[in-house]
Amino acid sequence: MRRSIVFASALSLLLAVSGGCTDRGGDDPAGQDAAPLPEAAELLASAATELGTVKTARFVIATEGAADSLGISAAEGVITAAGEAQGTAKLEQAGLPLELSFVVKDETLHVNGLTGGWQKLPLATAAAIYDPTAILSPDRGVANLVGKTTGSTKGREEVDGVDTYRIEGTLPGAALGNLVPGVSADVTGTLWIGADRKLLHRARFPVPGQTGTVTVTFSEYDAPVTIRVP
Repeated sequence: MRRSIVFASALSLLLAVSGGCTDRGGDDPAGQDAAPLPEAAELLASAATELGTVKTARFVIATEGAADSLGISAAEGVITAAGEAQGTAKLEQAGLPLELSFVVKDETLHVNGLTGGWQKLPLATAAAIYDPTAILSPDRGVANLVGKTTGSTKGREEVDGVDTYRIEGTLPGAALGNLVPGVSADVTGTLWIGADRKLLHRARFPVPGQTGTVTVTFSEYDAPVTIRVP
């Protein structure tokens, strides 16, 4: 059960801010002749509203210089507004790499890679540390976080083929704490908001109290998702 709790703790991070994040392009190549960048407050407010309507999304997580402190080095999968999830994660436990597959459905956590074969655990085992329904919750999830972030628009960039605006600012600890257990202080981070449909496509922020960073990419918003129990 101790290993299950360790996994649940790591799952709380990988599902919250809920690898493979590659910058494509930089600041607006048009430079000084380009149209003025939209105000960050307007972009963030629009994104908060739009994110509140999302039903499904795909996420990819990468850590840099923080794998030891977080216990996770990479993760990817899909999540739903109903609190279901499916994916894989690369963790570190006692200095050793650990690769897991997980499924969250019908108030049950299924995990493969802890002891060999699939294990079925009550979702309350993980929810005692983190509630996965918070991820896409309009009141507690990424919509709430984006809506309460303050900052300024720094440029226009492409993220995995999507035209976005890059916003640098303050992510409030109270909102981030709903998604990353243990976080209570504000952090300075960067958000990439879609230029067309105002959705969060990437978030990057430092690990509070550590030297590492976490980068999360969201894509395939509202694509059909079927979560199957193993």
